[in-house]
Amino acid sequence: MTLEFNPAGSGLDKVLRDYQIEALKLVWKKEGDGAISKEVFDHVNVVLKGVRTISRASIINFLNAMVDEGVLNYKEETCKGGYRRIYYPKLDERDFKKHIAKTVITSLVKDFREETNETLKELKLI
Repeated sequence: MTLEFNPAGSGLDKVLRDYQIEALKLVWKKEGDGAISKEVFDHVNVVLKGVRTISRASIINFLNAMVDEGVLNYKEETCKGGYRRIYYPKLDERDFKKHIAKTVITSLVKDFREETNETLKELKLI
């Protein structure tokens, strides 16, 4: 999953859907204890109750995408029926926001180097 930037969004809504934000908030809150997908699934669906229901597959796919993106880590443990992943934060909320900023700015510089640099200078950011 590559982060997709939506400038019309507010806060983390600029790059994540509502259920994804709630999923990350839970993993960040649990920190060292970690969270399994079932726990995240239950949490997200309680928070979004009345709005919509999110599938367990969507939760698992998102958590694994965040591992691939370098935002989360995991360890596997045996359980009834096989293995399960316990997800831990690799980046806390602040570092995740920095990751978003770096990703967006790097993309802009790659595609619009001159215009991005001019704009940053106009905004007195460099």
